[in-house]
Formats: sequence, C-alpha cells, structure tokens
Amino acid sequence: MTMADRERTRDGAHASAGDDAADGTPDPTPKPDHRPAGHARNRFQTRGWRIATPLVFGLSGALFLISAASSDGNDLRPGRVTTMASLVRNESRQVEDLQAEARGLRQQVDDLSAAVDDETVQRARNEARGKRAAAGFEPVSGPGVTVTLADAPRDVREESDRDLNRLVVHQQDIQAVVNAMWDAGAQAVTIQGQRIISTTGIKCAGNSVELHGIPYPQPYVIKAVGDPAELEARIGSDPYVNGYRQDAADPTIQVGWSMEQESSIDAPAYGGIQALQYARPAS
Repeated sequence: MTMADRERTRDGAHASAGDDAADGTPDPTPKPDHRPAGHARNRFQTRGWRIATPLVFGLSGALFLISAASSDGNDLRPGRVTTMASLVRNESRQVEDLQAEARGLRQQVDDLSAAVDDETVQRARNEARGKRAAAGFEPVSGPGVTVTLADAPRDVREESDRDLNRLVVHQQDIQAVVNAMWDAGAQAVTIQGQRIISTTGIKCAGNSVELHGIPYPQPYVIKAVGDPAELEARIGSDPYVNGYRQDAADPTIQVGWSMEQESSIDAPAYGGIQALQYARPAS
C-alpha cells in the first residue's frame, strides 16, 4: 500500500466513522453520544453568566459611588486641566466663591450689629463708616490711566539668550507701577479688577501673581482713578518703571508694556478679608 493509499484510507475512515456501511448494513460499532456533555457545559456557562452579570453591575455601581464621594463635586479627570492658566483660573474661581460667601456672612454680622441699641456701639459704627472710603471699602469711579504688563512673547523667550528673569513680569514690576500711581495721588488702584488697599500684598506664585490669596496669570492690568495727566507723568518719571520700559523696547527682551489714559474707570470696593493680623513684641 502506498502512502497515498494510506492517506485515502484514513480520510475514508474519518468520513464513514459512525455512518452505515456502503452496502446498507448498519454499522455495529456504537456511536459515541457527545450531546449530554455539551448540554452540561452549556448549563454551567449559563449559570456562570447569571452570577457574573449582577456581580459586574454591582461592582460598577460601587465604583461610581466611591468616585462621587471622593471627588466631593470636583472633576477627577486630570485631562480637563491641561494648562497652568486653566489651573489658575479654576483655583481663582474657588477662592472668589469662598470670598463671596464670606461677604454674605460679614453682611449678616453688620446687620446684627446695626440692630444693637447701644450708644457706644452706634458711635463706633458711625466713626468706622466715615473712614470706609479712604480704606478702600467704597467703590470709586472717575478718569484715570490703565497700565498693562506682560511676559515676553513665547518665540522671544525661546530664542533670546538674555537672562530669563528679564523676560517675565515680577511682583516688583507691578509694585513699582502701583507705588507711582499712589505717589501721583490716585484715589483708587486695581489689579486684575481687584481693589488694592493698604494691607494688600503682591507676591509671585509660580508663573502667576497672587493678590488677596487669589493667583492671576499675566497679562497684568493695573488701573488707577485720578488725574490722568498727573498719573502718566509720575509713572513716566519713575526710575524703576523706566528700566522696565527700556526692556520692553529691547527686541531681545520685549516684555509687554502699554499705558493709556481713560475717561472713566470703575474701581469696586474691596471685598476680601478685613481681619488684621499683626505681631506683638515678646515680653
């Protein structure tokens, strides 16, 4: 028998296994019956899915509940905050919301204090009320100037070989402009729309500037209510500000600078924390 004959014989045996013989005589070999085992396996799989499906749904629900409790209303997906500016804006909104809540509570305290029928309390309130405008707790409107400071453009920062500190706005740059405005007799000063008072601290917070606990990204818009000509002249004669303006005109630095006179500027009342903290000398 050749190899080809053996292959044909094997194929024929596979094809005829369990079938009647070619001459019609029933095959005496008993047929193996696989259906009962298959049925048992199907019943097992069905039972498994009936158990696994509710378990999966239960675990998913538990994960949703845990995520909701952990987030406390905040977005847990970091992809939503893709830039530092977005992060700063988000933090600023949260601080502003807290400050608005504090203002509401402070108004309740003022209302309760006004209802106190005591001559000493009323005298103290009248005295404090007369100093609110000078302290920055009343809104002010009028002509003035607007100064805008900004970091150097991105392409300049990437290509310039100058000191990086010369290419960005620092807190002392903002402070120099504000001080010049006060020297010129400004009635009110704002930065990024926030009223500046005697206790305001301007400080760097990463690549932003923090005012009253709120970080702000550049550009920094500084407004002053007062005599526009006097304000412009005093700012223009300040030695530190002039050094900044020279950097703004240098093509290898190009920090942002603009100053414009305004016919009307609205400076809102200071709405931040009013509590004062100070140090006592050690006894």
